[in-house]
Amino acid sequence: MDCTNLKAAMRSIPDFPKPGIIFRDITPVLADARLLRQAVSVLVEPHRGRQVKYVAAIDARGFILGGAAALELNAGFIPIRKKGKLPYKTIEESYDLEYGSATLTVHIDALRPGDSVLLVDDLLATGGTAAAAVRLLEKLGGKVAGVEFLVELPDLHGRDKLAGYPVRAALAFEGD
Repeated sequence: MDCTNLKAAMRSIPDFPKPGIIFRDITPVLADARLLRQAVSVLVEPHRGRQVKYVAAIDARGFILGGAAALELNAGFIPIRKKGKLPYKTIEESYDLEYGSATLTVHIDALRPGDSVLLVDDLLATGGTAAAAVRLLEKLGGKVAGVEFLVELPDLHGRDKLAGYPVRAALAFEGD
């Protein structure tokens, strides 16, 4: 599927959240119903007709795409959140960021061992967050059916941390 219109709609914001970073803003895609539908369709297309029981998504922009993807696939939705944000018993996974560390959590009863889960997020950069999310799902016994991103920054080699999993991104922003 041609995604040039999705890429054209996104904004590149220099020096956010800190100097030297170019933030890829997907909110213009989210604001346009036609583009949002296309973005979700691109993420779920390879998984239509497959037995995906859940779509898991990472706090916070991933929730928007992941929730819509779950509806499209007639699957349940699993929120993976930052530590302290989920109300029930959780398991957690910490990971390193370029400027520190963070911890993700998921409810202990989010899925059953053997359940097929598609992980969705808006952007793949260094891969640390997505790799931590995969580890959480696997701690619960989930089988990761795929890892889907709307945008990838290939220069940061995030796929390396997801080796062994089917990873796909609709768009790439390289070296700009």
